[in-house]
Amino acid sequence: STEKTEVYLTSILKVNLHSNANSESYQERLSRLEGDKESLILQVSVLTDQVEAQGVKISDLQSSLVEHQHKLNSTEEMLQQELLHRTSLESQKLSLMGEVSYLKLKLADMEGKQGHGAERQHKAEGLFKELKILKDKVEHLEDQKLQYEKKLKATKVTNNEDKNVLTCMVCKLCNAPSVPRFHLLSFSNFLFSVFLVSDMNIPFSQWTKEQVCSWLEDYGLGQYVSLSRQWVENGQTLLSATPQDFEKEMGMKNPLHRKKLQLALRAFTTKVVEKSSELDYIWVTRWLDDIGLPQYKDQFHEARVDGRMIQYLTVNDLLTLKVTSQLHHLSIKCAIHVLHANKFNPHCLRRRPGEEKQPSPSEVVQWSNHRVMEWLRAVDLAEYAPNLRGSGVHGGLIILEPRFSSETLALLLNIPPQKTLLRRHLATAFSALVGAQATQEKREYGNATGHVPLTTTAKVKPKKLGFTQFSHLRKRKPDESADYICPIDSAALALNGVSRLSSSAHRGLSPSLDRHADRWEHVGTKAQTNGPKQ
Repeated sequence: STEKTEVYLTSILKVNLHSNANSESYQERLSRLEGDKESLILQVSVLTDQVEAQGVKISDLQSSLVEHQHKLNSTEEMLQQELLHRTSLESQKLSLMGEVSYLKLKLADMEGKQGHGAERQHKAEGLFKELKILKDKVEHLEDQKLQYEKKLKATKVTNNEDKNVLTCMVCKLCNAPSVPRFHLLSFSNFLFSVFLVSDMNIPFSQWTKEQVCSWLEDYGLGQYVSLSRQWVENGQTLLSATPQDFEKEMGMKNPLHRKKLQLALRAFTTKVVEKSSELDYIWVTRWLDDIGLPQYKDQFHEARVDGRMIQYLTVNDLLTLKVTSQLHHLSIKCAIHVLHANKFNPHCLRRRPGEEKQPSPSEVVQWSNHRVMEWLRAVDLAEYAPNLRGSGVHGGLIILEPRFSSETLALLLNIPPQKTLLRRHLATAFSALVGAQATQEKREYGNATGHVPLTTTAKVKPKKLGFTQFSHLRKRKPDESADYICPIDSAALALNGVSRLSSSAHRGLSPSLDRHADRWEHVGTKAQTNGPKQ
């Protein structure tokens, strides 16, 4: 029993020792847990503060979101109101445009009926004043002329000095601001013609250097006079020169200037007086206005293109003048043909409406671009009429070009394709204008196989010479008319301004109208009978 008691005590001691060790470890853990608890409490308090701050921010954002939502709704309402207001304004604008076009037509009719008398009276008064001023100037110049003639008889001054004196007189007259410009030009041409008549009786090859230089100045090539004085000895120098000599000796780089000079020299050689030679380059710029191509006036004026050059224009010449549109080529081609048919009458184109109610095709072919716009106003298409400015549309193009149809005109007028009723109205008016026969011919030409419709964007490209053609360039004759924009045969060229054109001119213009070429030959004769209405 003693042993058992000792064993029991020993075990009790061991348990006490073990429990003491465990109690110490528990205390350490408890103290550690308490420290962790305090740190967690701090973290929880910090997180609580952050959550409260984020909650405040969220509430602020929600309030701002609600405010912006209200603003967005109000903005959308304003936008809808603006759209409604804009649609109402557009409808009002369309109605006002219709009223304005109607009022313009009414105003044009009233001005046409009431304004002719006042306008004519005003023009007559202005012309009377100009003529009176010109008369005084001419009388004064005649007195000076008589005085100079007396001095010339007394001192026996040479012919060249006479020219210089009269040139000074013309310059003095040009400096007078009250004299109209066209009177100055006509009077100066008269003064020069007094002395050029005697020069024309002398062959050009016998002209002196001063006569040749004066002729170049009067012919519009005055910029080459200074170099010509150093090179030209007499008229024969120019007659025997080549285009390369003109470029080298006279500095004539512009090929159209060389062509102008060559045509004039050829006229001196052949002694054929052509009606086209009476039209100067100033008239050509006005002619471009009449056929609806004023955008090329600067190029034609710089190249000094006159009536004779118009007659002999080629495709490459037009490309040199920066005329690349196929439609504009056809416009110039038809306009030149009208000039041929009217014997190069400078007043053959009609700019204003006449007394005819239903014009015939022979009258429409002489309409200018402005007259075509007047016709559009008469058929209730006044709002589209300004679109024809710069288009090249005139009566000759409408009648003589088989590919020019009402669809082409609608395209040029910028009439939308969806406006079918308006296009149908234009087609009806166009058919009534050109006549039943021309309408049928245009329709047959459009339905033919291989037909290419006429567009406003097609360009004309220069001809490319093959390798075998270079050897024949020097063998070409200068009067070869294969490349002329409006070719005519040599017989018509020789009788320019005297006889009618042959049918080959019409074939070069409108292939589909070859069999009806004679129908257009009486246009010029009828124009001469009726007289121009401007």
